[in-house]
Amino acid sequence: MIELQNVSLSFSDRQVLNDLSLTLSERRIAIIGANGSGKSTLARLLNGLALPTSGDVLIDGLNTRKKGRDVRRKVGFVFQNPDNQIVMPVVEEDLAFGMKNCGFSTAEIAAKTDEILARYDLSDLREHPAHLLSGGQKQLIAISGVLVMNPDIVVMDEPTTLLDLRNKRRIARAVAALSQTVVMVTHDLDLISDYDRVIAIDEGRVFADGPPAEVIPAYQELMA
Repeated sequence: MIELQNVSLSFSDRQVLNDLSLTLSERRIAIIGANGSGKSTLARLLNGLALPTSGDVLIDGLNTRKKGRDVRRKVGFVFQNPDNQIVMPVVEEDLAFGMKNCGFSTAEIAAKTDEILARYDLSDLREHPAHLLSGGQKQLIAISGVLVMNPDIVVMDEPTTLLDLRNKRRIARAVAALSQTVVMVTHDLDLISDYDRVIAIDEGRVFADGPPAEVIPAYQELMA
Protein backbone atom coordinates (compact mmCIF):
# COMPACT_ATOMS: atom_id res chain seq x y z
CA MET A 1 0.00 0.00 0.00
CA ILE A 2 1.33 3.41 -1.03
CA GLU A 3 -0.23 6.50 0.47
CA LEU A 4 0.40 10.14 -0.36
CA GLN A 5 -1.14 12.48 2.18
CA ASN A 6 -1.44 16.13 1.09
CA VAL A 7 1.96 15.98 -0.58
CA SER A 8 3.54 19.08 -2.08
CA LEU A 9 7.10 19.54 -3.29
CA SER A 10 8.95 22.62 -4.46
CA PHE A 11 12.46 23.38 -5.63
CA SER A 12 13.52 26.94 -4.74
CA ASP A 13 10.60 29.04 -5.97
CA ARG A 14 9.19 26.40 -8.34
CA GLN A 15 6.21 24.35 -7.20
CA VAL A 16 6.53 20.86 -8.73
CA LEU A 17 3.74 18.94 -6.97
CA ASN A 18 0.66 20.48 -5.40
CA ASP A 19 -1.28 18.88 -2.53
CA LEU A 20 -1.51 15.31 -3.86
CA SER A 21 -3.48 12.74 -1.89
CA LEU A 22 -3.46 9.25 -3.39
CA THR A 23 -3.78 5.65 -2.24
CA LEU A 24 -2.07 3.20 -4.62
CA SER A 25 -2.93 -0.46 -4.12
CA GLU A 26 -3.38 -1.84 -7.66
CA ARG A 27 -0.88 -4.29 -9.15
CA ARG A 28 -0.07 -2.24 -12.26
CA ILE A 29 -0.18 1.55 -12.06
CA ALA A 30 1.01 4.01 -14.69
CA ILE A 31 1.83 7.68 -14.25
CA ILE A 32 1.68 9.82 -17.39
CA GLY A 33 2.09 13.51 -18.12
CA ALA A 34 3.94 16.01 -20.27
CA ASN A 35 7.61 16.78 -19.67
CA GLY A 36 7.84 18.99 -16.61
CA SER A 37 4.45 17.92 -15.27
CA GLY A 38 5.93 16.43 -12.08
CA LYS A 39 5.45 12.75 -12.87
CA SER A 40 9.10 11.72 -12.43
CA THR A 41 9.32 13.71 -9.21
CA LEU A 42 6.24 11.87 -7.99
CA ALA A 43 7.93 8.54 -8.77
CA ARG A 44 11.02 9.54 -6.78
CA LEU A 45 8.87 10.27 -3.76
CA LEU A 46 7.74 6.65 -3.65
CA ASN A 47 11.04 5.25 -2.40
CA GLY A 48 12.47 8.31 -0.68
CA LEU A 49 14.78 9.46 -3.46
CA ALA A 50 12.93 12.76 -3.00
CA LEU A 51 11.13 13.97 0.11
CA PRO A 52 8.03 16.15 0.10
CA THR A 53 8.22 19.77 1.14
CA SER A 54 4.97 19.19 3.01
CA GLY A 55 2.74 16.18 3.57
CA ASP A 56 3.76 12.55 3.96
CA VAL A 57 4.47 9.51 1.80
CA LEU A 58 3.80 6.16 3.48
CA ILE A 59 4.84 2.73 2.18
CA ASP A 60 3.06 0.00 4.14
CA GLY A 61 2.82 2.54 6.95
CA LEU A 62 6.52 3.52 6.81
CA ASN A 63 7.08 7.26 6.44
CA THR A 64 9.76 8.04 3.85
CA ARG A 65 10.96 10.95 5.99
CA LYS A 66 11.80 8.73 8.96
CA LYS A 67 12.26 5.24 7.54
CA GLY A 68 13.97 5.87 4.21
CA ARG A 69 16.28 2.88 4.40
CA ASP A 70 13.44 0.50 5.24
CA VAL A 71 11.34 2.00 2.46
CA ARG A 72 14.09 1.46 -0.11
CA ARG A 73 14.24 -2.20 0.86
CA LYS A 74 10.55 -2.45 -0.02
CA VAL A 75 10.58 -0.23 -3.11
CA GLY A 76 13.06 -0.75 -5.93
CA PHE A 77 13.67 2.03 -8.46
CA VAL A 78 14.59 1.62 -12.14
CA PHE A 79 15.95 4.77 -13.77
CA GLN A 80 15.27 5.94 -17.31
CA ASN A 81 18.94 5.65 -18.26
CA PRO A 82 20.47 2.34 -17.07
CA ASP A 83 23.95 3.89 -17.20
CA ASN A 84 22.90 5.86 -14.12
CA GLN A 85 22.15 2.61 -12.30
CA ILE A 86 24.86 0.18 -13.38
CA VAL A 87 27.79 0.88 -11.07
CA MET A 88 30.19 -2.04 -11.54
CA PRO A 89 32.25 -2.86 -14.64
CA VAL A 90 31.14 -6.50 -15.06
CA VAL A 91 27.56 -7.78 -15.19
CA GLU A 92 27.75 -10.31 -12.34
CA GLU A 93 29.62 -7.81 -10.14
CA ASP A 94 26.90 -5.25 -10.72
CA LEU A 95 24.16 -7.69 -9.78
CA ALA A 96 26.07 -8.66 -6.63
CA PHE A 97 26.75 -5.08 -5.55
CA GLY A 98 23.49 -4.32 -3.75
CA MET A 99 23.23 -7.79 -2.26
CA LYS A 100 26.71 -7.54 -0.74
CA ASN A 101 25.84 -4.18 0.79
CA CYS A 102 22.74 -5.73 2.37
CA GLY A 103 24.62 -8.65 3.86
CA PHE A 104 23.45 -11.46 1.58
CA SER A 105 25.60 -14.58 1.88
CA THR A 106 27.90 -15.68 -0.93
CA ALA A 107 25.60 -18.62 -1.65
CA GLU A 108 22.53 -16.37 -1.79
CA ILE A 109 24.28 -13.95 -4.12
CA ALA A 110 25.36 -16.74 -6.46
CA ALA A 111 21.90 -18.34 -6.51
CA LYS A 112 20.05 -15.05 -7.11
CA THR A 113 22.51 -14.02 -9.83
CA ASP A 114 22.09 -17.37 -11.59
CA GLU A 115 18.30 -17.16 -11.39
CA ILE A 116 17.91 -13.60 -12.66
CA LEU A 117 20.36 -14.03 -15.54
CA ALA A 118 18.58 -17.20 -16.63
CA ARG A 119 15.18 -15.50 -16.36
CA TYR A 120 16.14 -12.92 -18.98
CA ASP A 121 18.37 -15.11 -21.18
CA LEU A 122 21.48 -13.22 -20.09
CA SER A 123 23.51 -16.08 -18.59
CA ASP A 124 26.13 -15.87 -21.33
CA LEU A 125 26.74 -12.22 -20.39
CA ARG A 126 27.69 -12.96 -16.77
CA GLU A 127 31.34 -11.88 -17.26
CA HIS A 128 30.62 -9.31 -19.97
CA PRO A 129 31.70 -5.67 -19.52
CA ALA A 130 28.51 -3.87 -18.52
CA HIS A 131 29.27 -0.74 -20.57
CA LEU A 132 29.45 -2.79 -23.77
CA LEU A 133 25.93 -4.19 -23.50
CA SER A 134 23.18 -3.08 -25.86
CA GLY A 135 20.56 -0.62 -24.62
CA GLY A 136 18.01 -3.37 -24.08
CA GLN A 137 20.51 -5.59 -22.28
CA LYS A 138 21.54 -2.73 -20.03
CA GLN A 139 17.95 -2.01 -19.07
CA LEU A 140 17.34 -5.68 -18.28
CA ILE A 141 20.47 -5.71 -16.11
CA ALA A 142 19.26 -2.55 -14.34
CA ILE A 143 15.88 -4.19 -13.71
CA SER A 144 17.63 -7.38 -12.59
CA GLY A 145 19.78 -5.42 -10.14
CA VAL A 146 16.59 -4.19 -8.51
CA LEU A 147 14.78 -7.53 -8.52
CA VAL A 148 17.58 -9.48 -6.83
CA MET A 149 16.94 -7.31 -3.76
CA ASN A 150 13.42 -8.78 -3.45
CA PRO A 151 11.42 -5.55 -3.34
CA ASP A 152 7.66 -5.64 -2.87
CA ILE A 153 7.17 -2.69 -5.26
CA VAL A 154 9.11 -1.72 -8.38
CA VAL A 155 8.99 1.90 -9.54
CA MET A 156 10.16 2.52 -13.11
CA ASP A 157 10.90 5.95 -14.52
CA GLU A 158 10.44 5.78 -18.31
CA PRO A 159 12.36 2.50 -18.72
CA THR A 160 11.66 2.18 -22.47
CA THR A 161 12.38 5.77 -23.60
CA LEU A 162 15.87 5.05 -24.94
CA LEU A 163 15.01 1.73 -26.56
CA ASP A 164 14.06 0.58 -30.06
CA LEU A 165 10.78 -1.23 -30.68
CA ARG A 166 12.17 -4.74 -30.24
CA ASN A 167 13.72 -3.92 -26.88
CA LYS A 168 10.65 -1.98 -25.77
CA ARG A 169 8.64 -5.14 -26.32
CA ARG A 170 11.24 -7.19 -24.48
CA ILE A 171 11.05 -4.88 -21.46
CA ALA A 172 7.24 -4.86 -21.63
CA ARG A 173 7.19 -8.67 -21.47
CA ALA A 174 9.61 -8.63 -18.55
CA VAL A 175 7.47 -6.14 -16.62
CA ALA A 176 4.26 -8.04 -17.38
CA ALA A 177 5.76 -11.19 -15.86
CA LEU A 178 6.75 -9.58 -12.56
CA SER A 179 4.94 -10.69 -9.43
CA GLN A 180 5.65 -7.37 -7.72
CA THR A 181 3.49 -4.27 -7.77
CA VAL A 182 4.75 -2.00 -10.56
CA VAL A 183 4.41 1.77 -10.74
CA MET A 184 5.61 3.00 -14.14
CA VAL A 185 6.19 6.52 -15.37
CA THR A 186 5.99 6.50 -19.15
CA HIS A 187 5.20 8.33 -22.37
CA ASP A 188 4.50 5.00 -24.09
CA LEU A 189 0.72 4.82 -23.93
CA ASP A 190 0.51 1.49 -25.77
CA LEU A 191 2.64 -0.08 -23.05
CA ILE A 192 0.05 0.68 -20.35
CA SER A 193 -3.19 0.02 -22.21
CA ASP A 194 -3.94 -3.03 -20.03
CA TYR A 195 -2.79 -1.57 -16.69
CA ASP A 196 -5.13 -1.52 -13.70
CA ARG A 197 -4.90 2.23 -13.19
CA VAL A 198 -3.48 5.28 -14.93
CA ILE A 199 -2.82 8.61 -13.23
CA ALA A 200 -2.31 11.65 -15.45
CA ILE A 201 -0.36 14.52 -13.91
CA ASP A 202 -0.59 18.07 -15.24
CA GLU A 203 1.25 21.00 -13.68
CA GLY A 204 1.84 19.11 -10.46
CA ARG A 205 -1.75 18.02 -9.92
CA VAL A 206 -3.80 14.95 -10.77
CA PHE A 207 -5.61 15.71 -14.02
CA ALA A 208 -7.25 12.30 -14.42
CA ASP A 209 -7.20 9.03 -12.49
CA GLY A 210 -8.83 5.75 -13.45
CA PRO A 211 -8.72 2.89 -15.95
CA PRO A 212 -6.61 3.31 -19.11
CA ALA A 213 -9.65 3.39 -21.40
CA GLU A 214 -10.82 6.57 -19.66
CA VAL A 215 -7.63 8.35 -18.68
CA ILE A 216 -5.54 7.89 -21.84
CA PRO A 217 -8.11 9.53 -24.19
CA ALA A 218 -8.58 12.39 -21.70
CA TYR A 219 -4.83 12.90 -21.57
CA GLN A 220 -4.50 12.77 -25.36
CA GLU A 221 -7.21 15.42 -25.66
CA LEU A 222 -5.37 17.59 -23.11
CA MET A 223 -2.17 17.30 -25.15
CA ALA A 224 -3.87 17.98 -28.52
